[in-house]
Amino acid sequence: MDIRKYWRPIIDSVQDGIIIVDAGGNFVAANHCAQLMTGYLEEELMGRSCRLLNCTGCEIKGQGMGKDWCGLFSAGFVQDKKCVITAADNRAIPIVKTATVLFDGKGEIVGAVETLKDISENISYKDELASIRRIYHIDDGFHGIVGRTLVMQNLYEHIESVASLDTPVMILGESGTGKEMVAKALHETGNRADKPFVKVNCAALSESILESELFGHVKGAYTGADVDRVGRFEAAHTGTIFLDEIGDIPLSVQVKLLRVLEERMIQRVGENKSIPIDVRIITATNKNLEALIEQEKFREDLFFRINVFPMTCPALRLRRDDITLIIQHFISIHAEKTGKNILGFTPQAMGVMVSYSWPGNIRELRNAVEYAFVLAKGKSIRPEHLPEKILNQKVITFDGEGTFESASSLSQQTTVIVKHSARDALINALKKTDGNQTKAAKYLGVSRITVWKRMKKYNITVKNR
Repeated sequence: MDIRKYWRPIIDSVQDGIIIVDAGGNFVAANHCAQLMTGYLEEELMGRSCRLLNCTGCEIKGQGMGKDWCGLFSAGFVQDKKCVITAADNRAIPIVKTATVLFDGKGEIVGAVETLKDISENISYKDELASIRRIYHIDDGFHGIVGRTLVMQNLYEHIESVASLDTPVMILGESGTGKEMVAKALHETGNRADKPFVKVNCAALSESILESELFGHVKGAYTGADVDRVGRFEAAHTGTIFLDEIGDIPLSVQVKLLRVLEERMIQRVGENKSIPIDVRIITATNKNLEALIEQEKFREDLFFRINVFPMTCPALRLRRDDITLIIQHFISIHAEKTGKNILGFTPQAMGVMVSYSWPGNIRELRNAVEYAFVLAKGKSIRPEHLPEKILNQKVITFDGEGTFESASSLSQQTTVIVKHSARDALINALKKTDGNQTKAAKYLGVSRITVWKRMKKYNITVKNR
């Protein structure tokens, strides 16, 4: 069987548009998809100039045949070129075009075949995402940190206040709260922004390796030291060094680190020569260093040296009003990365997400969104797409009796539960602050206006709280 006889059904089965033109740029054939895309029947195109489609990616000379007709014939091919064509009803259709010139047995140009991929849906999807970002006031946040609650605004102010100074900063907070993002924001906002930013995860390195990583070593300093190595402090010279999980540094290395910070000089392992360094030091920990000092696991003098300006990354449960913003931020990231046209969470799914306590903070939230992206097929993420741990959380129902049930069984009730939980949280905050709305706002991690709006929404007054 000669399959060449079946070229027509073959090109009609392709999901992209295919058009064939002769050396003069006149239509010879158009597959079924091309006809649907352009709005022209094949018989309407046959023999007519390809100028009919008014393609913005064509370099038409129109001075003869072949190379004298179009730049495509001179180039020989076009690969994934973004263009716009005009359909029969004058609609502008964005496409990605790939074209190849056809030659006969003598090497003469006889025409070209072009593949047209309609990307209207992708562009429409991006426009929808952009619209959502405008509605929710979503941007890249403060140097990549997303959050608009009062506690986050205070954090941004602290970053800006100390960024231009070389004051040592210690970033405190639970695991997953974004301490590294804060460290980067400090660096990018300060005077050393165009200099190196070097991170060291102190918890991930053993005692012997950590010293070499921090200060470097010379060849032969120990078994396996085959060449000289520049340490992280030296690499960060004139820039910033970020020591993450500082609480995990062994006491022996703490002594040497303190000397480096005080003298601003380092010595590579196996060498007596001192090397001057100029670095801004930022540290982070999720541990209670003062408790470690009492247990004699952390040096008090080093603590006072690095804890000049402490700042805290708030846990996600303390800024619930930021959760929807952060979720939409991650949706945009994963949509672009995966190509999935997912626009957001259904109200029920969002209710489950907001009511969850997030012990793993932003890191856990990011993982949950990524998990949901794997399972979701349409444009929305529904409760069944969420991780089982989140779906089976225990939440208070709206019956006021304090009974508990799993979030997976709530469906439409979820939104009501979230509202009820917000009311209880507000009442509790007002009780703890003796009705002071400003203090209650700080306690909840929201603005004073938000407290006032919720009091009005839930009909709460200071008298009947």
